[in-house]
Amino acid sequence: MRTSKEITELVLNYAENDERIRAVGLNGSRTNPNAPKDLLQDFDIVYLVTDMDSFMDDKHWIDVFGERIIMQTPESMSMFPSQLGGRFSYLMLFTDGNRIDLTLVPMEEKEIYCQEDKLTVILMDKDNCLPEVASPTDEDYWIKRPSAEFFADCCNEFWWVSTYVAKGLWRIEILYAHEHLNNILRPMLLQMIEWKVGIDNDYSVSVGKCGKYLEKYLSEKCWNELLSTYASGSYDDVWRALFAMASLFRTTAIYVANTLGFNYKSKEDERVTSYLNHIKRLSSNATEIY
Repeated sequence: MRTSKEITELVLNYAENDERIRAVGLNGSRTNPNAPKDLLQDFDIVYLVTDMDSFMDDKHWIDVFGERIIMQTPESMSMFPSQLGGRFSYLMLFTDGNRIDLTLVPMEEKEIYCQEDKLTVILMDKDNCLPEVASPTDEDYWIKRPSAEFFADCCNEFWWVSTYVAKGLWRIEILYAHEHLNNILRPMLLQMIEWKVGIDNDYSVSVGKCGKYLEKYLSEKCWNELLSTYASGSYDDVWRALFAMASLFRTTAIYVANTLGFNYKSKEDERVTSYLNHIKRLSSNATEIY
């Protein structure tokens, strides 16, 4: 596996010898002083260039970076809408295990690029034309203190959608139940847990993409409770996971509410929980609801 130094030298040497490339930037976890370092970290590279079309017309210029296992170019895909505007990215996984996410950015966007992410390090500036970039920090990704309205909306969404999970289980529609459990309820639960972590750490930490650093900020008990909210394929286990999720959401939301002086609607919680228990009882004997 090529070392970090070897990859960086390869990226810079190519840029040095191509007049179209006027500057090189690095973003992501490799610039984050708080991110753990490991062999599988991506190299999030940016080439600021003068001629975007000439790069995209040549399908082989990226071969210089090594033999690839697989590549994705999101901006040319039909299935996913482009999100980078006039930019273009090459996501490349190489046979030696390294990954480079290389984004081409028009030089006209140099000011925007240098200001849009505080985890930016400039590796090369041929013309000394880029604005000064401060030392990298992940503060833009720190957990933010919620407003009372955000807190109330999170609670309402959690308890409202929990009834969809129960409905799916009663109807013997397990994919429907899983969809609402994992794609709507779970983000609300994780959001509430993040707010608790923010409170406990003075809103000065990030739990990372998809909560990947969350474990380090939770007690062993809370972490195990969170893991228990993941269900297997059986109906009984989805019911178990739903109630485990409700229990953890409840205790966490009460903690956040009490700490921040918010109102937790316990009556709403109680009414919905009673409804969930009712549907669960009915689901075991397939009778009509009510």
